[in-house]
Amino acid sequence: MSTQSKIEHSLNDLIEIARDGQKFYSEAATKVKDAELAALFTRIAGSKADIVTSLSATVAATGGEPAEHGTFVGSVQKMYGNIRATLGDTQYGYVAELEESEDRLLKAFKGVLTDNDVPAPVRTEVTRLLPEVQETHAVMRARKHAMKS
Repeated sequence: MSTQSKIEHSLNDLIEIARDGQKFYSEAATKVKDAELAALFTRIAGSKADIVTSLSATVAATGGEPAEHGTFVGSVQKMYGNIRATLGDTQYGYVAELEESEDRLLKAFKGVLTDNDVPAPVRTEVTRLLPEVQETHAVMRARKHAMKS
């Protein structure tokens, strides 16, 4: 695999997973009754949109074609989250599924950083965005555990 296609592939995976999260958070924000939780979901959806924009610009700057869609896994997870929220505690159902979405994104980011073949520009961009991904993951994990108690 060429360096160019390696950059494109690595970043497009992150773009797709972040886009999944963006769509899921946006939808969840319209479904929960708690205004504070809806505001949190809306803010995080905006953060995901920023990640998608930033990574897409990096792919385009290297001559690649940025991903335009999410993933199949993300679609299934969103569907499952909607069902779970409909059948049980809506707020907890969304928080739990969104936290799983954060797990996926964080794992993907760490995967890119542990891949020794990832070119320096990709590593730099992923490293720059990682703290935001880690913070959102921590917020959703803490929220899930607080709601569980």
